[in-house]
Amino acid sequence: MCCRVLVVDDDPRFRALARDVLEHRGCVVVGEAGTGAAARSATERLAPDAVLLDVRLPDESGFEVCAALTDARRAPAVLLVSATDYGTCEVVALCGARGFALKSDLVAIELARYWPVTDTRPPSAGGERD
Repeated sequence: MCCRVLVVDDDPRFRALARDVLEHRGCVVVGEAGTGAAARSATERLAPDAVLLDVRLPDESGFEVCAALTDARRAPAVLLVSATDYGTCEVVALCGARGFALKSDLVAIELARYWPVTDTRPPSAGGERD
């Protein structure tokens, strides 16, 4: 199972697609945001385990948002995404991101490489997880 994820992208169509893909893969999408400011607020309010964060936001770069999010005491694991390949860009590692993926590869990437894997299912009647 995946973890609790916040999806950040200024395109509501991509947010909906990402939500569908992530939920199909076992993640719990706890929220969505369309700007850097909204991402910071949602991260503070929702405390996600992970953030899927677009590199290009209308108010600031995803790199700046990532640096701010990963500087927090309980920092989420951030996976940066974009339609443009920033995978070899040094700033990906410098901003605190766990990695980078093309948006077109979201359905196929191994999320466990970037995000914590947790069992998000409720406990069974016996109090243990299946």
